[in-house]
Amino acid sequence: MKKDKIVISFDEKGHKVVVINEILFWGKKSIPWGKVEDYLKRYIGEIVKVAETEEIIHIDNDFPDEFKGSEDTKRVRGANAKAKANSVQGILEMIHISKKVSEMENKKTKNERKASRGWYRYLTRFALPVLLDETNISHYNVYLATLIVRVDRRGILHLYDVINISKENSIASFT
Repeated sequence: MKKDKIVISFDEKGHKVVVINEILFWGKKSIPWGKVEDYLKRYIGEIVKVAETEEIIHIDNDFPDEFKGSEDTKRVRGANAKAKANSVQGILEMIHISKKVSEMENKKTKNERKASRGWYRYLTRFALPVLLDETNISHYNVYLATLIVRVDRRGILHLYDVINISKENSIASFT
Protein backbone atom coordinates (compact mmCIF):
# COMPACT_ATOMS: atom_id res chain seq x y z
CA MET A 1 0.00 0.00 0.00
CA LYS A 2 1.47 3.36 -1.05
CA LYS A 3 1.59 6.06 1.61
CA ASP A 4 0.05 9.45 0.99
CA LYS A 5 2.69 11.94 -0.10
CA ILE A 6 1.79 14.45 2.65
CA VAL A 7 -0.04 13.73 5.91
CA ILE A 8 -0.44 15.56 9.21
CA SER A 9 0.36 13.40 12.22
CA PHE A 10 1.64 13.77 15.78
CA ASP A 11 5.04 13.14 17.35
CA GLU A 12 5.52 11.42 20.71
CA LYS A 13 5.16 14.78 22.52
CA GLY A 14 1.81 15.48 20.87
CA HIS A 15 3.09 18.15 18.45
CA LYS A 16 1.52 18.23 15.00
CA VAL A 17 4.00 17.23 12.30
CA VAL A 18 3.68 17.44 8.51
CA VAL A 19 4.96 14.07 7.30
CA ILE A 20 6.45 14.26 3.80
CA ASN A 21 6.83 10.74 2.43
CA GLU A 22 8.88 11.53 -0.66
CA ILE A 23 12.31 13.02 -1.27
CA LEU A 24 12.32 15.18 -4.41
CA PHE A 25 15.66 16.92 -3.96
CA TRP A 26 18.56 14.54 -3.30
CA GLY A 27 22.06 15.24 -2.10
CA LYS A 28 23.38 17.34 0.74
CA LYS A 29 26.19 19.21 -0.98
CA SER A 30 24.57 20.55 -4.12
CA ILE A 31 20.90 21.45 -3.77
CA PRO A 32 19.31 22.57 -7.07
CA TRP A 33 17.82 25.75 -5.58
CA GLY A 34 16.58 26.89 -9.00
CA LYS A 35 14.43 23.74 -9.23
CA VAL A 36 13.22 24.29 -5.67
CA GLU A 37 12.20 27.83 -6.64
CA ASP A 38 10.36 26.49 -9.71
CA TYR A 39 8.54 23.96 -7.52
CA LEU A 40 7.44 26.72 -5.12
CA LYS A 41 5.90 28.78 -7.93
CA ARG A 42 2.94 26.35 -7.99
CA TYR A 43 1.85 27.82 -4.64
CA ILE A 44 1.71 31.47 -5.76
CA GLY A 45 -1.79 32.74 -5.07
CA GLU A 46 -2.54 30.16 -2.37
CA ILE A 47 -4.17 31.32 0.85
CA VAL A 48 -3.86 29.21 4.01
CA LYS A 49 -5.58 29.54 7.38
CA VAL A 50 -3.44 28.91 10.46
CA ALA A 51 -5.50 26.45 12.52
CA GLU A 52 -4.48 27.81 15.93
CA THR A 53 -5.07 31.54 15.30
CA GLU A 54 -7.32 31.48 12.22
CA GLU A 55 -5.01 34.06 10.65
CA ILE A 56 -4.86 33.95 6.86
CA ILE A 57 -1.44 33.77 5.19
CA HIS A 58 -0.98 34.50 1.49
CA ILE A 59 1.75 33.08 -0.74
CA ASP A 60 2.85 35.74 -3.21
CA ASN A 61 5.26 35.75 -6.13
CA ASP A 62 8.16 37.03 -3.99
CA PHE A 63 8.18 33.91 -1.76
CA PRO A 64 9.90 31.44 -4.16
CA ASP A 65 12.74 33.88 -4.91
CA GLU A 66 13.25 34.80 -1.26
CA PHE A 67 13.22 31.13 -0.23
CA LYS A 68 15.89 30.36 -2.84
CA GLY A 69 18.11 33.39 -2.26
CA SER A 70 17.73 34.31 1.41
CA GLU A 71 20.62 34.63 3.85
CA ASP A 72 19.33 31.50 5.59
CA THR A 73 19.41 29.48 2.36
CA LYS A 74 22.93 30.69 1.56
CA ARG A 75 24.11 29.65 5.03
CA VAL A 76 22.33 26.28 5.42
CA ARG A 77 24.37 23.16 4.61
CA GLY A 78 24.20 19.37 4.62
CA ALA A 79 21.14 17.55 5.89
CA ASN A 80 19.43 20.82 6.89
CA ALA A 81 19.77 22.14 3.32
CA LYS A 82 18.23 18.92 2.00
CA ALA A 83 15.46 19.25 4.59
CA LYS A 84 14.79 22.88 3.64
CA ALA A 85 14.58 21.98 -0.05
CA ASN A 86 12.23 19.05 0.53
CA SER A 87 10.03 20.94 3.00
CA VAL A 88 8.51 22.82 0.06
CA GLN A 89 6.27 19.84 -0.70
CA GLY A 90 4.35 20.40 2.54
CA ILE A 91 4.45 24.19 2.78
CA LEU A 92 0.66 24.61 2.83
CA GLU A 93 0.27 22.07 5.61
CA MET A 94 3.24 23.55 7.49
CA ILE A 95 1.47 26.93 7.52
CA HIS A 96 -1.79 25.31 8.63
CA ILE A 97 -0.27 23.58 11.72
CA SER A 98 2.10 26.41 12.69
CA LYS A 99 2.06 28.23 16.02
CA LYS A 100 2.68 31.98 16.24
CA VAL A 101 5.57 32.73 18.57
CA SER A 102 6.46 36.39 18.07
CA GLU A 103 5.74 39.71 16.40
CA MET A 104 8.36 42.33 15.64
CA GLU A 105 8.66 45.72 13.98
CA ASN A 106 10.28 46.08 10.60
CA LYS A 107 13.76 47.56 11.03
CA LYS A 108 15.22 47.28 7.53
CA THR A 109 14.65 49.92 4.88
CA LYS A 110 14.82 47.15 2.27
CA ASN A 111 11.43 45.86 3.46
CA GLU A 112 9.94 49.19 4.54
CA ARG A 113 7.11 49.10 2.02
CA LYS A 114 6.26 45.40 1.90
CA ALA A 115 6.47 44.81 5.67
CA SER A 116 5.38 48.21 6.93
CA ARG A 117 3.42 46.67 9.84
CA GLY A 118 6.19 44.28 10.83
CA TRP A 119 6.93 40.57 10.92
CA TYR A 120 5.44 37.49 12.54
CA ARG A 121 7.27 34.27 13.30
CA TYR A 122 5.55 30.90 13.46
CA LEU A 123 7.04 27.56 14.48
CA THR A 124 6.18 24.46 12.51
CA ARG A 125 7.37 20.86 12.27
CA PHE A 126 7.85 18.49 9.38
CA ALA A 127 9.31 15.02 8.95
CA LEU A 128 11.26 13.47 6.09
CA PRO A 129 11.96 9.79 5.51
CA VAL A 130 15.41 8.24 5.86
CA LEU A 131 15.56 5.43 3.32
CA LEU A 132 17.16 2.01 3.66
CA ASP A 133 17.02 1.65 -0.12
CA GLU A 134 14.93 3.07 -2.96
CA THR A 135 11.59 1.91 -1.54
CA ASN A 136 11.97 1.10 2.18
CA ILE A 137 11.88 3.71 4.94
CA SER A 138 14.20 3.19 7.91
CA HIS A 139 12.77 6.03 10.03
CA TYR A 140 11.81 9.70 9.85
CA ASN A 141 13.81 12.74 10.90
CA VAL A 142 11.61 15.42 12.46
CA TYR A 143 12.59 19.05 11.88
CA LEU A 144 11.58 22.29 13.53
CA ALA A 145 11.36 25.37 11.29
CA THR A 146 10.43 29.03 11.58
CA LEU A 147 8.04 30.59 9.07
CA ILE A 148 8.76 34.28 8.50
CA VAL A 149 5.61 36.22 7.61
CA ARG A 150 5.55 39.88 6.61
CA VAL A 151 2.61 42.13 7.44
CA ASP A 152 1.79 44.76 4.82
CA ARG A 153 0.27 48.20 5.42
CA ARG A 154 -3.26 46.74 5.20
CA GLY A 155 -2.50 44.07 7.79
CA ILE A 156 -2.43 41.24 5.24
CA LEU A 157 -0.01 38.42 6.05
CA HIS A 158 2.40 37.11 3.39
CA LEU A 159 4.76 34.12 3.73
CA TYR A 160 8.30 35.41 3.23
CA ASP A 161 10.72 32.58 4.08
CA VAL A 162 11.30 29.37 6.01
CA ILE A 163 14.37 29.61 8.24
CA ASN A 164 16.24 28.04 11.15
CA ILE A 165 15.55 24.46 10.14
CA SER A 166 16.96 22.08 12.71
CA LYS A 167 16.57 18.38 13.37
CA GLU A 168 14.59 17.71 16.54
CA ASN A 169 14.55 13.93 16.70
CA SER A 170 13.96 10.69 14.83
CA ILE A 171 10.79 8.59 14.86
CA ALA A 172 10.48 5.01 13.63
CA SER A 173 7.12 5.62 11.95
CA PHE A 174 3.95 7.67 11.95
CA THR A 175 0.51 6.11 12.17
